[in-house]
Amino acid sequence: MICFTAVDQFFSTNHRFNLRQMCTLKLGRYFAFIFMVFAIIHGIVMGSSYDIQPTMGCLLSNHVWIQYSTFFFYPILAGFLPVAIASLFSILAYHNVRRIVRRQLPIVRRKLDKQITAMVLMRVIAFVCLILPYNTYRIYAINFPISQSMPIAYTIGRLIQAILLSFYIINYIISFYIFLIFSSRFRRQVKLVLVKKCWQRWKYWCCSINNRIEPGNNTEPHNSQIESDENI
Repeated sequence: MICFTAVDQFFSTNHRFNLRQMCTLKLGRYFAFIFMVFAIIHGIVMGSSYDIQPTMGCLLSNHVWIQYSTFFFYPILAGFLPVAIASLFSILAYHNVRRIVRRQLPIVRRKLDKQITAMVLMRVIAFVCLILPYNTYRIYAINFPISQSMPIAYTIGRLIQAILLSFYIINYIISFYIFLIFSSRFRRQVKLVLVKKCWQRWKYWCCSINNRIEPGNNTEPHNSQIESDENI
């Protein structure tokens, strides 16, 4: 998805009108759907090729899948290809933004394009730094597995993999914090949503609970009044 974001930003900031009109929301949804279907099918097929070995753990047992993971999946499909696409189009988008000054556009639109491009560029940098170490280690671990009969080496390998996997997972949750740091407009929007919408709604909900009138408190005086009238 980071690659799609970088490509979309490149087309939306391009000085050519026909290129700006090419990347539409409908087309983006089609590509996102195709990518998700491919990722699900690929994950199911590749996951079925793993085998549990008593001394090694869960490993790829098929030689064909080992070669595929070593020479294509981790270095190209999950490594070089998304990194190259995201880096190339984010740099081109940054170059387009620097040329915006020459175009007759409103100042607000220029600032918005600059901020979005800066957000995408920083997101791509974080993407590259967080996924490359884990992919590199996975290539090594697949080709040189460590047996559990060597407990110290096996434990160190699992620790390294856990640390790199943690950084890899951070890649999927760090977007909000990157945008919050590098975009003043995004910070104002977050403040608007949290303070003026969520806080006001929660405050109204709490006040409505405190001001709620219990029906039982009003029925007792009314019933006592009826009884007194009957006694009279």
